[in-house]
Amino acid sequence: MRPTDLMRGAPPPPQAQVTLANWRQAPFSSWSFHNLRRVLPTEALPVERYGPAYTLESRDLHRLPLTDQAGRSSSLSAVLEQTYTTGFLVLHRGRLVFEWYDRGLSARRPHVIFSVTKSVTGALAGILADRGLLDPEAPVADLLPEVAGSAYEDATLRHLLDMTVGSGFVEDYENPTPEYLAYRAASAWNPSAEADRVDLRSFLSGLSKGGPPHGYAFHYVSPNSDLLGWAIERAAGKSYAELLAEEIWQPMGAEGEAYITIDRLGAPRTAGGLCVTGRDLARFGELMRLGGCLNGKQILPHWWLEDIHEAGDRDAWQRGNFAEFLPQGRYRSQWYQLGDDDGTLFGIGIHGQWLFIDPAQETVIVKFSADPVASNDSADRDLVSVFKSIGRALNG
Repeated sequence: MRPTDLMRGAPPPPQAQVTLANWRQAPFSSWSFHNLRRVLPTEALPVERYGPAYTLESRDLHRLPLTDQAGRSSSLSAVLEQTYTTGFLVLHRGRLVFEWYDRGLSARRPHVIFSVTKSVTGALAGILADRGLLDPEAPVADLLPEVAGSAYEDATLRHLLDMTVGSGFVEDYENPTPEYLAYRAASAWNPSAEADRVDLRSFLSGLSKGGPPHGYAFHYVSPNSDLLGWAIERAAGKSYAELLAEEIWQPMGAEGEAYITIDRLGAPRTAGGLCVTGRDLARFGELMRLGGCLNGKQILPHWWLEDIHEAGDRDAWQRGNFAEFLPQGRYRSQWYQLGDDDGTLFGIGIHGQWLFIDPAQETVIVKFSADPVASNDSADRDLVSVFKSIGRALNG
């Protein structure tokens, strides 16, 4: 079925209906990922003023020669097709040099960025830390006494930020555990029986202990980032959507709509529910590339971004569950570091969402996708090589 046939009709025929039960599955995902507010409950970012649109430079990169991790040659056009891409943008030195959409997506339509949301949440945490509203080294329970008795009882905010909480939670997209399915249902991302309905914050407060001590190993667990979002809201006394609009999206000159999915009691999915336009995600990446300063205004604390680039426990990373994906990598404040001399930084989300920042090549790359597979380490390493080669090609 073509993406343009989905959800057409009054009502749509059964085979064309996108529902809570199938929205992350192909082919339905090619529609739902940029129409998520028609499937899930959401809260809009209340941006009052929108910035000017980027001017697109006339550069056609479709035939740009690229190289994957094995040294095989390809073209951007082939990569976009092979990796189920729905949107692709490239900034070079702040200029939008390439923009491409497919499968019904457009420049003005927000697309879910899944776990790239975590990286945005990490940046927002830095603003509150800079103002003294959030202490990364403080126990989570100081802000959220509701977590007493859970896996987070003696964890610090830094453990949340760096994914080093010791818990027994397992995040496996292909073979989900009952606990993981309960998490998705609590987030309002999966159907649930009325008798089993639990809100997201209640789920987080009851997450069981397990695993190694806090701080010992990188352990990728999305509930950590949802709890971080809860701590941010508690510290600031505002909703996540309000804070993000006031502190980042509006000051950086966002030009499009944005929203985040919420549970039945309004708790935001700060681990993966943010939906934004490609241009605004690219603009946010440029803000990160420029040390938090855009259009002469310091929006993100420079010291927080320096810490993201320079810190991150290499030993914890090597003991963790992503070391094979990035052998030289690190993780700090919800951002991945490639571990190269270029200071490459990125956020990545399931089903092929990317925000890739290459400071040495002065490039920012956004990729939206509807990959049927949630996660593929080999394909992701290929994309890292492709993104790096785009930067090199733009710089001659």
